[in-house]
Order: sequence, then structure tokens, then C-alpha cells
Amino acid sequence: MKKTRIALCAGIAILAFVMTGCTEKTVSAVPEGYTLVWSDEFDVDGAPDTEKWDFSIGGNGWGNGEAQTYTNKRENSSVAKGKLTITARDDNGLWTSARMRTQFKARWTYGYFEIRARLPKGVGTWPAFWMLPEFDKYGTWPRSGELDIMEHVGFDQDMIHTTAHTKAFYHRINTQKTHSEIVKGVSRGFHVYAMEWDPAYIQWYVDGKPFYRFDNTNVSIEEWPFNIPYYMILNLAIGGSWGGQKGIDPEMKKADMQIDYVRVYQKQ
Repeated sequence: MKKTRIALCAGIAILAFVMTGCTEKTVSAVPEGYTLVWSDEFDVDGAPDTEKWDFSIGGNGWGNGEAQTYTNKRENSSVAKGKLTITARDDNGLWTSARMRTQFKARWTYGYFEIRARLPKGVGTWPAFWMLPEFDKYGTWPRSGELDIMEHVGFDQDMIHTTAHTKAFYHRINTQKTHSEIVKGVSRGFHVYAMEWDPAYIQWYVDGKPFYRFDNTNVSIEEWPFNIPYYMILNLAIGGSWGGQKGIDPEMKKADMQIDYVRVYQKQ
């Protein structure tokens, strides 16, 4: 169903390009040689597909002093009209939200990972699309690595962040491999966030355009632990050590992150 819509939209986009010469709205740039191996198009209304997604549950700040408690309730994550919506809600000062993951259901070593999403707006929001190792083969965080495909904090509207964390490169010692750049309208419309993970490099993309590249220098596992299986995470946090640096808007009672699709490609 959605593939038909995608093809139609692509045709319209090509026609618009021919007629207007506009080159700003690229959508996707799957590298040559990659084949789709996993996806969720969110075509079935209701709860997220439990064959593909599990949930992290609970509060406790999640290591970042976050304000929300994660649940698996429909009020925090639901699928309708071809979109997954992750909703953070304020109930008399107690925030709830959702953190969805593919851990123990699907994992990958290398590939091209892509999401099309519209991000929430509001001071205190902190949506992310990211990856962690299925097992901490090289030790606890950050020794076994973390790959952040997309992060956004509401107090810095439209600034998109991509980051790789390792023992040698991470934010607490200010050495992380990261890039931040304004992408206009991330909360007004959908944008495509992607990452190509290769044994020799990691290349991030936004709307099909190269965003940042991190090369494997083959020094040690401390610089490059990215040779083990990783799983994907989708979440919308509220507050925390980064998302809450400018507080949480007291007028905000709800925030939505909408996802059109999540796709994974690998070389055959």
C-alpha cells in the first residue's frame, strides 16, 4: 500500500523538479548495492507491531535525568493512517512517553538505516533515532559504542545532531565525533534521516544529502567498536541533562513525534 504511495509521490516530485527546477527537496539516497532487508511502513492501525518492536518501560531518568516515564500504552505509541506517533503527555506534571526498540527482535552489523519523521516542537522535547549494541562485547557504555542517527532538542529548534560515541570519543571528555546543522522545518514537515554504516566509515545523511562522515582509522576498539550487532531505538524524551537545559515549557501538555517509515538496507 505505502509502496504505491511512495512511487506516486516520487513521480510527482520528479515532475515538480522538471517544471520548476527546484533541487531542495531530496528525499532518500540509498547507496548503490544495498537491498532492503527490514522495514516497518506502519500500514496497520493500532499498536506498534510487536513482531518488530519491544518497549523500554519505566522512569529513573535513563542516565540523563529525564523527566518522563516510558510506557507501552496506546496513548504514548500508536499507528494510524500510515504513521507511527510517539506521544509525550503531561499529567499534572508527570510526563509519560514511549521508547521503542528492536533489541532481541532484529539487529544488524553494517547497513543503511533510514527514517522519515516529523519531530515535535517545544522546549524540553528530546526526540532521537539511534542504535546501541545488542550485547556489550567490549564493556559498558561507551566502550561498546553508540550511534545517534538523529537527535533534536526543543530549545534549539531545527538544529539536527548526529554523533558516534566510543571510549575514545564521547561527550563527557568532549571528544565525540559529532556534527550539528540547521535543517529548516523539522517540526513542520517530514524529513529523512539516514546513516550508512560500513566497516571503513560511517556516513550520515539528511534528506538524501551527506551530513557528516566518521572514518575508521583502524587504531583500536577504543576508537572503533562498530563491528558487532546493533539494534535500533526510537524515543521521545522530556527534559534531562541535554533536552532540559532550558527547562520544560510549562504550557506544553503534549508533544508528538510522527514516523512515516523505518527501513534497513544491507549489501548482498
